[in-house]
Amino acid sequence: MAALTHDVPRQQVTDAIGLLMHNLVNIKDETGEFLLHLEDGRIIDTKGWAGWEWTHGVGLFGMWRYYEQTGDQKALSIIKQWFEDRFAEGTPTKNINTVAPFITLAYLYEHEPDPRYIPYLDTWAEWLMADDGLPKTEEGGFQHIVYNDENPGEMWDDTLMMSVLPLAKIGLLLGRPHYIEEAKRQFLVHIKYLFDKKTGLWFHGWDFNGRHNFAEALWARGNCWVTIAIPEIIEILDLQPGDAFRTFLIDTLAAQVKTLSQTQDESGLWHTLVMDPSSYLEASATAGFAYGILKAVRKGYLPREYEAVGIKAVRGVLANIDDKGELQQVSFGTAMGDTLQFYKDIRLTSMPYGQSLAVCALAEFLRTYI
Repeated sequence: MAALTHDVPRQQVTDAIGLLMHNLVNIKDETGEFLLHLEDGRIIDTKGWAGWEWTHGVGLFGMWRYYEQTGDQKALSIIKQWFEDRFAEGTPTKNINTVAPFITLAYLYEHEPDPRYIPYLDTWAEWLMADDGLPKTEEGGFQHIVYNDENPGEMWDDTLMMSVLPLAKIGLLLGRPHYIEEAKRQFLVHIKYLFDKKTGLWFHGWDFNGRHNFAEALWARGNCWVTIAIPEIIEILDLQPGDAFRTFLIDTLAAQVKTLSQTQDESGLWHTLVMDPSSYLEASATAGFAYGILKAVRKGYLPREYEAVGIKAVRGVLANIDDKGELQQVSFGTAMGDTLQFYKDIRLTSMPYGQSLAVCALAEFLRTYI
């Protein structure tokens, strides 16, 4: 079946990407209300560009995906300068989320080999693997340890995007197949405990201590990390048709996207609790869904019929980018909630991952013009 046609001007898309990137690197927390204050006195800026968190890792990833498709030198320059500045300052505490930038560093090394990058890639991947490095849950899951909470015994759906994809990519780059096998294992154990068999969606987290999924929240942005991560791991590992792991992942993705296609709002967006229309519409998750769905269709992982869902989501994203390049309707970083109301109460504010997920979605959408 031929790809769907649409009437979105290409220039509108490229202009939007330029605005999004400009806004991404200039976002500031003017009031301090979104700073993360740690018990040891450290202050983590998750909003501004001059920090080191998962927010920045996703930002780098989005710009890399745009650069590799278009050769945009501004995007490449931003990426390289971020690493130069951060390495000059010194690396932060290792946790699940601070690993996120290293998938982009691995791609950057492939593109422009720089011997300075290898010790960082090696050290951080080894920390993920080591018994005395990243804490593990029962069954060897990556414990979702972050700056302000060790979350013992907990697995979150964010982990696949933030740490597992980097581990797989570094494993290929450094020729360490045991990294790749560990990445596969993490996908399997996360699916085992976070996949909701009733809907095909994913719960935000699992707690081995209480043996529960917390509020059983089918949270949109948590789900979008999965929609992204599954096509990415299949592509990174170049899994071929007939590979059992690939088949299992595609079946898992298809179950999720089937429900997403049934719950998409007329605006093209999804609610922050996917199955709860009383929760607000959220644009960063929508951008993530758009990217993952469009890429999965293009790569042949999902049926062509879902392309219409992705294009509708792109239209929703474009409609929520203001004239300053800020993606509207983006929820702030969201910890694990014990109630569904917790997710409904998360504030809306501009964030680097909102900008970047929109860049990811629009860069993938550009392929419809080819």
